[in-house]
Amino acid sequence: MTLRNFTLPDPDIQPEFYSDVPTKRLIAWVIDTVITFAISALVVVFTVGLGLFIFAFILLVVGFIYRTVTLATGSATWGMRLVSLEFRDREGRQFDLGSAFLHTIGYHVSVSVFPLQILSIILMLTSARAQGLTDHVMGSVAINRAARF
Repeated sequence: MTLRNFTLPDPDIQPEFYSDVPTKRLIAWVIDTVITFAISALVVVFTVGLGLFIFAFILLVVGFIYRTVTLATGSATWGMRLVSLEFRDREGRQFDLGSAFLHTIGYHVSVSVFPLQILSIILMLTSARAQGLTDHVMGSVAINRAARF
């Protein structure tokens, strides 16, 4: 007998919640990267070009704030919302500020350490719930958003 988590959709019983999630996450990541670059470019303009000297740092800060705020306010970044994805925590609830902050830290660590990023991608492509490394650690999942009436 196996224990099942009944607070999150079961990939065996409700596979539609997890269908195409890795592809949608990639599309959302590209959209979010473009948004982050655009916001960072605006910051450089407002610093009269001086921000160009620390552009990598601006990208890091803007990306961290963007990801944390959007995950905390809707459990999805703007890119994820466009492709109808949302995160749920291990209890099946939408992310709060704490969950969003922890997930963003995990994401940034994964992105900055190349082998961890590769491992995260492999996990997204092979696990039943399409969870990345940070998702496995936190128990969170990215699922297709249910239709709202």
